[in-house]
Amino acid sequence: MSYGYLDTAITPSVRAVQAEMGSARIWEEFTHERAFDSFTRHEMDFIAARDSFYMATVSETGWPYVQHRGGPAGFLTVLDARTLAFADYRGNRQYISVGNARASARVALILMDYVNRVRLKIYATVEFLPAEPNTALAEAVRRPGYRARPERIVLLHLVAFDWNCPQHITPRYTEAEVIETMRGVRERLISLEVENVRLREQLSQTASDARPEGGDA
Repeated sequence: MSYGYLDTAITPSVRAVQAEMGSARIWEEFTHERAFDSFTRHEMDFIAARDSFYMATVSETGWPYVQHRGGPAGFLTVLDARTLAFADYRGNRQYISVGNARASARVALILMDYVNRVRLKIYATVEFLPAEPNTALAEAVRRPGYRARPERIVLLHLVAFDWNCPQHITPRYTEAEVIETMRGVRERLISLEVENVRLREQLSQTASDARPEGGDA
């Protein structure tokens, strides 16, 4: 069965290196239960939870360009099982990714979950559309509370995807994740502080009750 992602990634040059390193047979015989050419609910939920990703394009001179994209969780919108989209706002106005896409629409994405040490790799073709007159699509990718207007909408048409193993992924936590992780600790500390105050008041009352009446003998 076609594996999808490796069918795209393993070129004749890659196979030559695999042969040199003695791993060609492993991947020639590798099969998988499905082609990974459309997102399941698992991938959709994973993508919707991401607040950043990396996207690589290639120029007509052959040089790759890797760009980091970030925003609130879910800013990379799943339109359907084979299409992603996000709003492209005005930045430094270099337009390197946009220009590269005119030479080649092929892009590669990496989405990271550092906390759980999970990595999703995506091959796609990219399409840049003006935000107007595509107002319905612009509304679909707009993030509530973000006032800036997008210059364009970026559509990503899935070719294939693959999941990486967690090896060598160093766990990292956002401020929100640290706060959530520490919620139980904070609640426990508050509970202990309240208990400490109660015990101090109880000890003070016990000492007061034990003090003899009438002052010094």
